[in-house]
Amino acid sequence: MDFTFLGVRNFFGSVGMHYEGFINLQAHSGSNPEYWPPVALGRALCAATRAGSIPSSDENEASAISESTPKRCPGCLGRDSIANAGARVGPAVVNISIHQGMFGIGGGKGIGSGTIIDKDGTILTCAHAVVDFHGVRAASKGKVDITLQDGRTFEGTVVNADVHSDIAIVKINSKSPLPTAKLGSSSMLQPGDWVIAMGCPLSLQNTVTAGIVSCVDRKSSDLGLGGMRREYLQTDCAINPGNSGGPLVNIDGEVVGVNIMKVYAADGLSFAVPIDSVTKIIEHFKKRGRVVRPWLGLKMIELNEMIISQLKGRDANFPNVKNGILIAMVTPGSPADRAGFEPGDVVVQFDGKSVESIKEVIETMGDRVGEPLKVVVKRPKDKLVTLTVIPEESNPYM
Repeated sequence: MDFTFLGVRNFFGSVGMHYEGFINLQAHSGSNPEYWPPVALGRALCAATRAGSIPSSDENEASAISESTPKRCPGCLGRDSIANAGARVGPAVVNISIHQGMFGIGGGKGIGSGTIIDKDGTILTCAHAVVDFHGVRAASKGKVDITLQDGRTFEGTVVNADVHSDIAIVKINSKSPLPTAKLGSSSMLQPGDWVIAMGCPLSLQNTVTAGIVSCVDRKSSDLGLGGMRREYLQTDCAINPGNSGGPLVNIDGEVVGVNIMKVYAADGLSFAVPIDSVTKIIEHFKKRGRVVRPWLGLKMIELNEMIISQLKGRDANFPNVKNGILIAMVTPGSPADRAGFEPGDVVVQFDGKSVESIKEVIETMGDRVGEPLKVVVKRPKDKLVTLTVIPEESNPYM
């Protein structure tokens, strides 16, 4: 599966991704549940028949106007819902470029988008758009040009970047007030929710496209991406080169994700980093200046009743569990290998807590590198074993 990471170049070249951009603007429209066809005339005629008289044409007209007036439906998508959501965030969406013009105005080569999330000039964007990993953008030296929707331009400094999550922070200084966007919660999203993608595709500033959430927890392994586990929001919003780093916005005008990539040569397959993950990354940036991720060296699979039933059908000695996390592979020489983990183990407790998902394991570890953790696993014939593992800091380029 080939992907287009929506910036200028590809720092994931080793896994077969491309930067071959093309224009593919699209929008989505749908029926409007708020507006219904007038039925006042029919009702008036029925009422007149029952009363033995027919209302005048003026009365009919007044009744029709009154009953056909659009009524607000809380929670419904209205004619202006997308426009209003875009208007709330739009002023805070910026174009990120490499300066090629004179006097700091114009001539910039667009490389991505971003969102001002703090009045101090903090801009949220994606790492592959602003950070030189392989010397392609050596001339930038951590400096980029920022253009606001109102036309103001600033020199931005890349202050933090995390290659694993593809999230970066750029800072600008302004003497005048800056617009900001409100961060929402991606955990509230569900498939089918309306969202909008905002940014500067192909340097076309102030571009808005709409779509729905297709999946709220698309795993990196589903996309054939190597390295550590990541989860993305999948949408069918139209995004193109230059959208990288731009916000994914819910219908309430809150940022719920950061757009980073789409499937190459496919329509309606776009991906964003969930904002809940982004806020944790920002906390790491503030605390340490980088993101610290513990590494165990395990490949894990979440168990459910159907998988457990299938495994027990293949091996009668498979542990009797209702849920848990199956250890599919242990990396030789890893912390987990040294701790005594074996393929086929089922993790039932992690650091004293019952666990059913990989996400729970990751959240429990947090940034605890070098700290011993007790893990209870169940082995064939229901043998319980307690292991002690000491996580190491992961290499983000693995």
